[in-house]
Order: sequence, then structure tokens, then C-alpha cells
Amino acid sequence: MKRIDKENYYLDIAETVLERSTCLRRCYGAIIVQHDEIVSSGYNGAPRGRKNCLDLGFCAREAMNIPSGERYELCRSVHAEANAIISAARSEVLGATLYMVCKDPKTGELIPGSTSCSMCRRLIINAGIDRVVIRNTEREYSVVHVEDWIREDDSLPPQL
Repeated sequence: MKRIDKENYYLDIAETVLERSTCLRRCYGAIIVQHDEIVSSGYNGAPRGRKNCLDLGFCAREAMNIPSGERYELCRSVHAEANAIISAARSEVLGATLYMVCKDPKTGELIPGSTSCSMCRRLIINAGIDRVVIRNTEREYSVVHVEDWIREDDSLPPQL
């Protein structure tokens, strides 16, 4: 049996975490790793005590015909990255790597090219996380250096 590399090892764990997701639109799982130890995990779902979309049987954003990637303030879920950051002490995430996997809940297929929304990017930047590793296929992944998100500020209007 061939031993998998560390990046895929951690992505496999993040993929297991997403099985707790309660979102009807996209299932995300995330873990934060520091010094080769998992310090926290998170998946997307409604805040504690509130009903999840899975429990309600509908996605509010889909009911309002909101396109993917827009109007996240209307989403019931706390995103996987945010939940992982909330569950860790800042000292544990400074310089850490966040591993993230996304699947379509209807098909169970991986969604390649998934990335953090602009709100989660801000949280990742402020948490002091260095890298984000995103699964694209069963064994292929992308690595984002958070300093690129800082330099390529998506919160500014495009230059004319």
C-alpha cells in the first residue's frame, strides 16, 4: 500500500468533517493544522440553537434566487473556515495551514476550484493563517498563500 502525502492526509480529514455540514447548497469541511497537529475543525451550518437548512428543508438563498457567491449575509450558515477559526485560540493558528474541501450535497461530487468567500478570507487573514489548501480532485489540490489575498485586495473596487 502506498502512503499518501501529508496534504492529502489532512484533506481526507477535512472531507470527513464536511459530512457534518447541514447546507443544502454546498458542503464544506475545514481543519486547521499547526506544527503537524490538528488544532480545530469546522463545517458549514446554522449557528448553534438555530434550525439548519437541512432541518427546514430549504435554502433561503435558493428560495430568493440568489446566485452562488452573492449576498452571503442572507445565508443561515456559519462557514466552515469561520467555525474552524472560532474553535481555536489565535496562538494556535498563527502561521497555520487551513485545509478545505467542498462537495455538492445533491451529487456528493467534489467541487474543484472552491475557495473561501471574501468574508472568510478576511477572517483567515486576521487569524494569521499562512496557507489554505483546497481539494480539487481525490488527490489534486491548490495551495493559496494568504499573503496573496492580502496583496490582491478583493474588497477594493476594480481600477478603472
